[in-house]
Amino acid sequence: MSYTALYRKFRPQQFEDVKGQEHIVTTLRNQIKADRVGHAYLFCGTRGTGKTTIAKIFARAVNCQHPTDGSPCGNCPSCQAIAAGSSMNVVEIDAASNNGVDNIREIREEVAYSPTEGRYRVYIIDEVHMLSIGAFNALLKTLEEPPSYVIFILATTEANKIPVTILSRCQRYDFRRINIDTISERLTDLMEREQIQVEPKALQYIARTADGSMRDALSLLDQCIAFYLGQSLTYDRVLEVLGAVDTEVFSKMLRKMIDKDICGVISQLEELMIQGREPGQLVIDFTWYLRNLLLLQSSDNMEDVLDVSSENLILLKEEARMVETVQLMRYIRVFSELSNQIRYAVQKRVLIEIALIKLCKPEMEQDYDSLVLRVAQLEQKMEEGIPAVYPAGSSPEILDRTQRTQDHIPPRLPKAVPEDVQQVVKSWRSIVEELSGGLKNYLRMARPSMTEGGQLSLVLEDEVAEAFVNTEEHLEELKTAMSKKTGKDVPFKIVLNETSRPFEESYVDLEKIINMEITIEEQEDI
Repeated sequence: MSYTALYRKFRPQQFEDVKGQEHIVTTLRNQIKADRVGHAYLFCGTRGTGKTTIAKIFARAVNCQHPTDGSPCGNCPSCQAIAAGSSMNVVEIDAASNNGVDNIREIREEVAYSPTEGRYRVYIIDEVHMLSIGAFNALLKTLEEPPSYVIFILATTEANKIPVTILSRCQRYDFRRINIDTISERLTDLMEREQIQVEPKALQYIARTADGSMRDALSLLDQCIAFYLGQSLTYDRVLEVLGAVDTEVFSKMLRKMIDKDICGVISQLEELMIQGREPGQLVIDFTWYLRNLLLLQSSDNMEDVLDVSSENLILLKEEARMVETVQLMRYIRVFSELSNQIRYAVQKRVLIEIALIKLCKPEMEQDYDSLVLRVAQLEQKMEEGIPAVYPAGSSPEILDRTQRTQDHIPPRLPKAVPEDVQQVVKSWRSIVEELSGGLKNYLRMARPSMTEGGQLSLVLEDEVAEAFVNTEEHLEELKTAMSKKTGKDVPFKIVLNETSRPFEESYVDLEKIINMEITIEEQEDI
């Protein structure tokens, strides 16, 4: 016999088995017991919350010959025929593939005939929001004046797409997301029946990952069991299968962010990507981790609310004291925005890298939270006695260049351009083309210049580009490419144009001085 997935094998057959939707189950059972069954119901809610399951139980209950407290007995011929799918009284329709006017007209013709056995003919239309406008109009007349023996149950995940004329003729039931504890208890019960050893912590994580969907939780659990078939399922193994990240990894990443260690943060991300971690899940889990820190900062009695081990709770408490509330809220805001952007992005890793660099460098943003952090950093430096000889991010060279720009004095020309610098500038475009993808794209915007001391400067206008290039790994790659082209180790530095003026007014343009040959691709005549 072929294997049956857990969510199909353990689909509830009685109202008593349904978890997390007690407000709906109680109402429907009371209607059946009091013989006050309506003619049209609309079940709304996210995926996997029990809409179709309750619709099928309700269809059996209204036709059951011996109902028990409003629930189907499961033993009478009617219950068995409906459960086997051979009953003519219950018709399931997928509106995603049967959404035309002709499909609804067939229903209108069928409802003219009363059921040969049982009391009601029940039509369950799944994903009803997929019906066309014409199909909705065709259904409207039947919903308005239905025969007494017909019940319509419309199920949808997007109630906002259903016409108001349909909504007003249905009893609407909103299915809630099932909470983590309810899902975890259900999974624990099912694993005891299956005689599979699973750590409670692993089930808790699966329940949280399911995001309120019981079906998603069972599917994820099925996937984990299949990977470690015949073995006990631990928390670490679940993390490995689902591509998730453990709390200790987030702890290391957060500490590097607090220390403004851009290279360390990017290296940590690189390690996670090599391990095959899913970028979208990484963003969600890290946002949840930051949320736990914020809760710990907000109250001293949050230990029971947080679903973490005692060892990780110690780390969380320590980190909650290391980071300011304003800073933590900024982290959460940036990652919340990222979770929306990354869903349909192609270069997900690049978006995560940019977000991490932003968190390490508040000066890249101009919002209120970032300004508060920058002021706090300056105050801390002053308290530590670090002399503020020059404004933050400036140097004598930048101040001189800024002053000369304000006075409209052109940049000083170098006395002589060293031969090795000339070789780099002449070969600059070919050097850039040999670099890796992200580094190549950013350095295409770089402009070669030179300090008065004769050192090569590569000037960038974009803060994100400057932060990306100015990492140890990327600087080493650029240095190697230059050495390969020139045969020498040429000293250089990456400079951000902070003068608020065009490049030509603030820096020496080496390309013009050396008369660098630039290849211009001519457009073919069309």
